[in-house]
Amino acid sequence: MTSPRVSVVVPAFRQASFIRQTMESVLSQEGVDLELIVADHSSDDGTWEAMNEYASDKRVRLLVTPAGGGAEANFNRVSAEATGTYIKLLPGDDYLLPGVLARQTAMLDASPDAVLTAGRRMLVDARGDAIMRSYGLKGIRGPMSGEAAIRHAVRAGSNVFGEPGAVLMRRSALESVDYWDFAHPYLVDEATYINVLLRGRFIPDFEPGAVFRLNNGQWSVALTSYQYEQVSGFHRALAARRPDIISAADVRIGNTQAWLMAQRRRLTYRLLKKRMSS
Repeated sequence: MTSPRVSVVVPAFRQASFIRQTMESVLSQEGVDLELIVADHSSDDGTWEAMNEYASDKRVRLLVTPAGGGAEANFNRVSAEATGTYIKLLPGDDYLLPGVLARQTAMLDASPDAVLTAGRRMLVDARGDAIMRSYGLKGIRGPMSGEAAIRHAVRAGSNVFGEPGAVLMRRSALESVDYWDFAHPYLVDEATYINVLLRGRFIPDFEPGAVFRLNNGQWSVALTSYQYEQVSGFHRALAARRPDIISAADVRIGNTQAWLMAQRRRLTYRLLKKRMSS
């Protein structure tokens, strides 16, 4: 039995309201051989029952991750089950836009030395209303080495690559770094991408390919100080680990940008909260 070209893996937890849209957005992709693996982290809200509506599709594999271990347990468990050449992790409340899997697969196929591509994404609120229709890849103009992409991300002070739904990686590269890096929990996406980019080039995808759902918890004022501390600590740790890539000046610039981003996030949260209460 041949392996699929793409594995889309979904770590689901209490997402009964969204999981159908998530799964349908994957199964409706055209022009690519895929598998969809969904692992429910012992939800108690009907997520498992909603997932099982798609159990008859031969491309679908449904799993249960035992309770405990937090998001790390489910991210790593569902990723380790993938068999495709490429892998995309899609959170259970986000969804894909048509054509993204075929497009991103073709991009990596055409660049054998590339290990990761990331696309723009659409941002919506908890109700699904659009906030921004094309967002991401700040300051990126074209393909670059993994080292240059890492340095760019640090100096930007933010995750320029985006949430996992916007990213497609070579599965072998993700496997080689032991999957998802939760050493700095707020930066798990970016930290993992950086680990992968140490193994090859980066190819940007300038088309929106995924929809990321914002909610008040992600943008709370209480989190902004913690988020900044996580980012600045990550930058320092990366510079200590790879001084050949990240300099002290890169850290200073990136930490300044991260602080400014934290202030903008406070304002965004207030506007989002006002929007959701109207």
